[in-house]
Amino acid sequence: MKVGTDSVLLGAWTSLKHEPNTILDIGAGTGILALMMAQRSNAENIEAIEINADAYEQCVSNFEISSWADRLFCYHADLDELVAEMEIAYDLIIANPPYFTENNTTKNTARDLARRNDALPFSELIKSVAKLLSPTGEFAVIIPHKEFTVFTKLAQNQNLFANRVTHVRGTASSPIKRTLLQLSFTETSTPTEILIVEEVRHTYTNAYTLLTKDFYLKM
Repeated sequence: MKVGTDSVLLGAWTSLKHEPNTILDIGAGTGILALMMAQRSNAENIEAIEINADAYEQCVSNFEISSWADRLFCYHADLDELVAEMEIAYDLIIANPPYFTENNTTKNTARDLARRNDALPFSELIKSVAKLLSPTGEFAVIIPHKEFTVFTKLAQNQNLFANRVTHVRGTASSPIKRTLLQLSFTETSTPTEILIVEEVRHTYTNAYTLLTKDFYLKM
């Protein structure tokens, strides 16, 4: 599975001001979000969960050859299993969840499973996060902008409130495509920002460059 802009955005954007010591990456794929959290934080325990066997093996391999192997661990399991066997509460949960809500399919079955929303409905994701998150923990996620209202309502039903919101445009003239959210059990004012990724195709904005430059070999 390829590393996409969504994961890079989320991993770079997520606030670590609360200094999480335990972090969970749900739907790890290649493990990029967990690896970015290891690079950015001093968290002693960074775990990931991945249901797809091939992606799980790739994630484990990436963890093992990284500079932070002693702080990283990946489970080959589904989210229900992790919730049922929960041993610790997490200070930060991060996820780039499946977001296909239409009948979008490709010839790559594994990729379709990873991306199609019915593989992990938002309602199930949010309920699980509410159970796994520590009382002072935070949940960072990237979603399609069109799902923003539904997602935040589902979260509020679990007493999770958006404390930070950034809407993402591809270019200044393009519609908002993604929304970055950071939520917690504390209801506060919600600052909302706009991030534009590119000036023109393959020419990144200063804002995007400053946010993500630590994670690209060439930026």
